[in-house]
Amino acid sequence: MSPSAILDNSEIAHHLQKLPRSQTTKRTMPDSPQKRTALALVDAFNRMDVPAIIAPRTPSCLRHFYPTTMAQPPQDTNTYAKSLNSLRTIFRNFSLTLDELIEDSSNPQRPRICMWLSARADTAAGEYVNEYVWLLDFDESGERIVRTKEYSDNVMARDFFPKLKEAMGRERERKVAEQVQANGLI
Repeated sequence: MSPSAILDNSEIAHHLQKLPRSQTTKRTMPDSPQKRTALALVDAFNRMDVPAIIAPRTPSCLRHFYPTTMAQPPQDTNTYAKSLNSLRTIFRNFSLTLDELIEDSSNPQRPRICMWLSARADTAAGEYVNEYVWLLDFDESGERIVRTKEYSDNVMARDFFPKLKEAMGRERERKVAEQVQANGLI
C-alpha cells in the first residue's frame, strides 16, 4: 500500500489491531491546576456555595458579560458575591452541567479554560433553563481566576427575567398579606 493511499475505517481498525497494545492505549494526563479549579467551580455552583465560588478569584478579577447587547457592566468580586447571595434564594435546585471543556495552555503565563455549560433551576416563575459559555483566564499557577467572560442565552434572559420579577413581586405581596393577617391587622 502506498503512503498516500486512503484507508477506510475497517482498514484502519485492522492496522490498529496489529500494533502493540502500548501504542494504541490512550494515555491520560493528570488534570492541570486550572482544570481542577474550573471543575471545582462547577461543583461549588451545584452546591450554591458562594464562598467556594468566590475563593479562586483574585481580588482584581472582573466578570464580563456577553453578548455586549446585554449592556451589563463588569462585576468586581464583591458585587459578584452579593449577586450570587441574592440569586441563591431565587434559584432553587440550581444545577450546572458541564457539556464541554476546552483548555488552552499555549501561554503558560496565562492559561485559559473555556466551558460550555447548561443550567437549570426552579423559580417562582417556573423552570429556569439556560446555556452559558465561560472563558476563564488564570494566573500562571492555574489556581486563581484573573478574569471571566460569560456568554449566556440573552433571548432566554430577555424573556424569562421579566416573568421572574413579576412572580417575585406576587410572592412578596402574598407574604405581606399573610403577615398582616397573622398580626390581626385586617
